[in-house]
Amino acid sequence: MKPGDTDFSITPEEMAQAIDHTLLKPDATEDAIEQICREAIESAFKAVCVNSGHIDHVAQILKGTGVAACSVIGFPLGAMHTRVKAFEAETAVNNGATELDMVLSIGAFKSGDLTVTEADIQNVRRAAGSGVILKVIIETCLLSDQEKILACEISRAAGADFVKTSTGFSTGGATVADVSLMRKTVGAQLGVKASGGIKDWSTALAMLKAGADRIGTSSGVAIIAQAGANSSPK
Repeated sequence: MKPGDTDFSITPEEMAQAIDHTLLKPDATEDAIEQICREAIESAFKAVCVNSGHIDHVAQILKGTGVAACSVIGFPLGAMHTRVKAFEAETAVNNGATELDMVLSIGAFKSGDLTVTEADIQNVRRAAGSGVILKVIIETCLLSDQEKILACEISRAAGADFVKTSTGFSTGGATVADVSLMRKTVGAQLGVKASGGIKDWSTALAMLKAGADRIGTSSGVAIIAQAGANSSPK
């Protein structure tokens, strides 16, 4: 079934293919990074998402496995100069990233400087290249509903492939209401990634049912382990 369908159901394998297995903690060690890569390969997750300093190592481990290497950009505040974000994006791609999750320039957006906000995304889009999936984190917990809609529209106009709810490092994470609003706003043109506070099967399923295509979580293994008791077969 497609996200947003009333009678939505999903298999454990399909759930795994929606998960970006994530480790963004500042104290993440090389061993921990290698562990999440092994988990992602074993569980057939969609991607492994890490800070850009780890992406070369992650890309080497994941090469040929079918699991994508994803780097965050401008994380977690989005307040870096746009040239810095573009350089980080270019470096991450050169080091093997095939997906990027960038943080919106939230301060500029909240100040009403929409030209700067859109240009920031465009700069990262150009630096990444057309073959790289670009997700824009709009940090929904800091925005009103009207701002969420506008942030999604700007992301779409600037060339993003996905809009994403949250960094997981601010005042709140993904909600079903926000995912539903984002899906309604972008329609079928963009993907929607729910991230932040998703730790179990039922929450992940609710996000997918609301319209998410991807789930960003550090609890991917636990979520799949709960599938036997909670999943609904097609």
